[in-house]
Amino acid sequence: MADIGSDHAFLPIYLAQRGKISFAVAGELNEGPFKGAERNVRKRGLTEQISVRKGNGLAVISPGEVETVTISGMGGGTMRDILAAGIEKLDGVSRLVLSPQGDSDQLRQWLLAHGWKIIDEDMLVEDERIYEFIVCERGEMTIEDPVVLEFGPFLLERKHPLIIDRADYELGKIRRALPALEHAKGESGEARRAELLARRTMLEEVKTRVQS
Repeated sequence: MADIGSDHAFLPIYLAQRGKISFAVAGELNEGPFKGAERNVRKRGLTEQISVRKGNGLAVISPGEVETVTISGMGGGTMRDILAAGIEKLDGVSRLVLSPQGDSDQLRQWLLAHGWKIIDEDMLVEDERIYEFIVCERGEMTIEDPVVLEFGPFLLERKHPLIIDRADYELGKIRRALPALEHAKGESGEARRAELLARRTMLEEVKTRVQS
């Protein structure tokens, strides 16, 4: 597997120590975490099993070198850009495990348009933050509903309780933004207010859908 943006290589180390992988690439762009990853891998005697490489995105791997790519700790739009920029490096990759922090609809849209299907999803809370996980494999899948793109087909189907927390978080942002637009003049202000009201209605409908 390759862990892109691996920080201090904790994920590859965890998997290697538990016998879950035979080989890993820990890719990191920034010098500090890259050096930390090298130290951590060396200290645990895993230098033969984990290759720590400095580079941007998928530039750290070669086509056919790994079967699984994991990316976490960044926005869905950034993940989409990393995958798009290194799309030729995905030859031989059969699975993606992604944990986007926001903009997951942009990520899902790109995945479905480039020959990936979602096979599983999950959410969890740690330190009062919601983390989302998307697992993909090669295949065809179509999602036209923007609500499903944003909240995830498996998460909605299972009525995952954390969807309500996520919707409430988004509703809170809308509540804070609306007062400033109450007396907004001009087409742009009115359009923004209408957009927020429509999104509020959508989020309330999502909550009802999960709670029913």
